[in-house]
Amino acid sequence: MALKVYIESLGCSKNLIDSELMLGILKKNGYEITADQTLAQAIVVNTCGFIEAAKEESINQILEMGALKKNRLKTLIVAGCLGERYAKDLLEELPEVNAIVGTGDYESIVQVMNETLEGKRLYYVGNVDKTFDEDHKRVLTTPGYTAYLKISDGCDNLCTYCIIPKLRGKYRSRKMENILEEARDLAEQGVKEVILIAQDTTRYGIDLYDEFRLPALLDELQKIEGLRWIRMLYSYPEMITKELIQSIKNNSKVCRYLDIPVQHASDPVLRRMNRRTSNQQLTELIQSLREEIPEIVLRTSLIVGFPGETKEDFETLKDFVKTQRFERLGAFTYSMEEDTPAFNLPDQLSEEIKEQRKNEIMELQQQISLEKNQEKIGQTREVLIEEELAEGEYLGRSRGDAPEIDGGVYITGTRPYKPGDLVTVRFTGAMEYDLMGESVDEFSE
Repeated sequence: MALKVYIESLGCSKNLIDSELMLGILKKNGYEITADQTLAQAIVVNTCGFIEAAKEESINQILEMGALKKNRLKTLIVAGCLGERYAKDLLEELPEVNAIVGTGDYESIVQVMNETLEGKRLYYVGNVDKTFDEDHKRVLTTPGYTAYLKISDGCDNLCTYCIIPKLRGKYRSRKMENILEEARDLAEQGVKEVILIAQDTTRYGIDLYDEFRLPALLDELQKIEGLRWIRMLYSYPEMITKELIQSIKNNSKVCRYLDIPVQHASDPVLRRMNRRTSNQQLTELIQSLREEIPEIVLRTSLIVGFPGETKEDFETLKDFVKTQRFERLGAFTYSMEEDTPAFNLPDQLSEEIKEQRKNEIMELQQQISLEKNQEKIGQTREVLIEEELAEGEYLGRSRGDAPEIDGGVYITGTRPYKPGDLVTVRFTGAMEYDLMGESVDEFSE
């Protein structure tokens, strides 16, 4: 009888793809995949180790899964960023854990699994610069109509607060033909929305082709029959070129949606973060995007409480939020991470100040988001149905909403819909982060 395996994937969508690849490798090698952790004889926890909160979540999940060893669970494997970062410590401090698999070693998952079943405790880490193996097929864990598509791995940006380059290695693009082949395969499986991900999507191709090829990639993805929405995440502002803006504008399948992590708006803070933009450059970019693509939805993330952030710096950030009026915005408190340059910076702020500043930013954004949503009342948009809530009531997403991180659209209508259907919806109401609407079918003349 095949061993039943369950994978718990934490953290970002890039981690999720690694989990799906491990599932594919395990399935190919005769393991049975289960979605019920209580039935699993082997569990893999694919962890995040980016900031303190993510590390705590990962540890708690490991302990929760470890408790299942009282039942039928035979082996518990920790994979991903936390494992890459603290492999030896995890094995020493958590007796529940049988093995560690780092970010570049997931292809060894079968060998590791077999060795743990023989009673060994071990770790495979250190291959953070390994190139993407195109021979492995994923087992999708997302709904059948949407899938993530990794276009590169690693990062060369070296922001002073970030540990990712040490956990994920240098920037490594996939060949365009391999990405397109996977996208065609996903479309053949019924996927309507592909979401391009990388540590930095805007740098795609620079290491392989000596030029930035994201616009060309979008042009080619546009041609794939069956795909309806093409979304990009994690686009660094300094590499959003005029060519990229035109590609977004001219390709009808590309969502008018950009996730641009600006992190701050005060020039002194941006310099200490080793970010490659200034307040003026960010302002000019946002103005250019909105002039060229008036309907564009902009998401950003901010870090408050970075070492040395003065009251003046914070006021600059608040003014930036008020002025630029992002449709989507998330604020996070700075997390001190060992082995990063920012860890040793002077003038570290207290947790109380950081939390207070984050709350101020999010209160500002809540009002902006409400006003932005209210402006949409009366407009019609294409919405992807995700869930039937009750008879005639549905939850969906517009092109301006990425899964998991953005709001949704609550829809009423008399026609039956199923998850994955694309429906034209007229917005009738607004909340801070969600919209209400009715299918246009109800108003056909």
